[in-house]
Amino acid sequence: MALPNPLPDNPSRWEGWRNYNSANLYERLCLSFSSNATTDAIEGHCRQLLVWWQKKLPLKNQPSNPVAQLLRQGLDEAPHFLAEARAKLLDPEERARIDEQLHSEVVGLALGEFRKLLGFTIADKKLSKESEAKLHAAGDQLGLRTEDIERTIAAELERTGAVRVVEPVPAPMPARMDTPLVSRPSDGSGGSDGNRFDEFRRILKMSRLCLDGEEMSDDQRDAMCNLGESLGLTGGEAEDVIDEYLEEAASNPAAPVAHKPAAVPNRAAKPAPSPAAARAAAAQNPPGAGKAPVAQRPAVEQAAQPVKKYLALEVNLSPAARAAERLKHPNFFNSIGTEMLLIPTGRFVMGSTETGAQPNESPLTPVIVSGFYMARMPVTNEQFEEFDASHTAKRASWADRRHPVLYVSWHEAEAFCKWLGQRERRTYRLPTEAEWEFAARGEDGRIFPWGSWNSGGQFANFADVRTNFPWKDSVIDDGYAETAPVGSYPRGTSPFGVEEMAGNVFEWCLDFYEPYKGKEVRDPRPSKQGRQRVYRGGSWKSRMSSLRVTARAFNDPAYLANDVGFRVICGCA
Repeated sequence: MALPNPLPDNPSRWEGWRNYNSANLYERLCLSFSSNATTDAIEGHCRQLLVWWQKKLPLKNQPSNPVAQLLRQGLDEAPHFLAEARAKLLDPEERARIDEQLHSEVVGLALGEFRKLLGFTIADKKLSKESEAKLHAAGDQLGLRTEDIERTIAAELERTGAVRVVEPVPAPMPARMDTPLVSRPSDGSGGSDGNRFDEFRRILKMSRLCLDGEEMSDDQRDAMCNLGESLGLTGGEAEDVIDEYLEEAASNPAAPVAHKPAAVPNRAAKPAPSPAAARAAAAQNPPGAGKAPVAQRPAVEQAAQPVKKYLALEVNLSPAARAAERLKHPNFFNSIGTEMLLIPTGRFVMGSTETGAQPNESPLTPVIVSGFYMARMPVTNEQFEEFDASHTAKRASWADRRHPVLYVSWHEAEAFCKWLGQRERRTYRLPTEAEWEFAARGEDGRIFPWGSWNSGGQFANFADVRTNFPWKDSVIDDGYAETAPVGSYPRGTSPFGVEEMAGNVFEWCLDFYEPYKGKEVRDPRPSKQGRQRVYRGGSWKSRMSSLRVTARAFNDPAYLANDVGFRVICGCA
């Protein structure tokens, strides 16, 4: 959790002070277990909180003061609790023990919920194969590992005396030779990938589902996914083909079917509604509801459609699932000395429609991002010159080895990633726009990596009083006229502990520049065609408003400048 800047003097306007004696040492310092807090962040938070409490000490002599009554024991106890949290979190061995304990607590809560569900399922002392499969699905949603689920089921069966039951398998119906369940391609090559996909597409079209504008139900989607899997597709491949079919159905309304009854007499014929209008009407009148048709709603109400799509894709974001992901993919230091931080799987809304947002930051686009590693810092001169020693001639006059690398094109950044990947046998690359924005803002919709306040030069390096630009901020001093050494702004970290994602240097992304789609997507893949590549984050030459996490910039991939660099990401596989 981010500390407000500045800390409100009135405790009634800030609830964070109440955490001073929390059992969770991260919470005491207003930090998050998943924030990858650095030593500087721990020290900085502790210092700010101690100063805040120190200013409240005179209240000890004013027992009738309402603020003194609100703070009560904290006036005496807070300094001790905060210092204890600082000392333990700065001790590597102690911090590792604390992290393991927090992980165990999260898993314990999930197991408790699973045992409740298990107890209800075997209340009759029987566990069918179908019920056990549903328990596994529920445990997976809670973030439990398969071995934990199986161990818990076995222990509970033994404790309660419940038994697994095998239901009789019904005799198969004799197949009708003249009506095959699934027709095969006539060319005899039914095993090829193309034919499996084509056969599934053909079956979807024959189903005529959603051709009249209605939504596909969950049961219908599950049935179609199962059918796709029976043809040899994976679940994800079947989902992709279904999405493709639904998009085609939405853009190509169904032609009238000859055997359908004619329109009701004595009523004026109405023009067929558009697919979007039909879906909106179907949402108001689900099949079988028995309600009279609802008139087409104004177009403005259809803006809620993206929210509905946002709920369509499933992803397990339970506390236990995230704890398991962190346990499976611990942070690491790579061969060039960069700390790689896990950015966990998550979902967020990409873009902005807030005041000051540019047109290319919309429409808002819901995105699910799978976990990956991102470098805590941008690539430095020293690190890049391990790959290309000739780059020393390109260094800016003010920049030493610890400054972020400049005058590097998108192509050179990509080449560096490939070199590093070959060196370590890992998959390094530039982040996609979606990965970059998620790592910078997290899931709470913040404006800047550190929060939503835009004052103070302690968070980022931008066009401040030290620069000569007409748009400079003539009040704020961030300490540097040009680029700053990496690690100079620990207070500007993102929710995941990534530093300097705003200001100092722009950072190349993998994508060609293109408008947002506005449709929910999982792990959006960059377009394979385009002319300009995206870079993000603003630089030492930017206005503060250009440091917003949603701001987009782009240029020719061969572009070189004294305010454009990059950072790397790495796959979790």
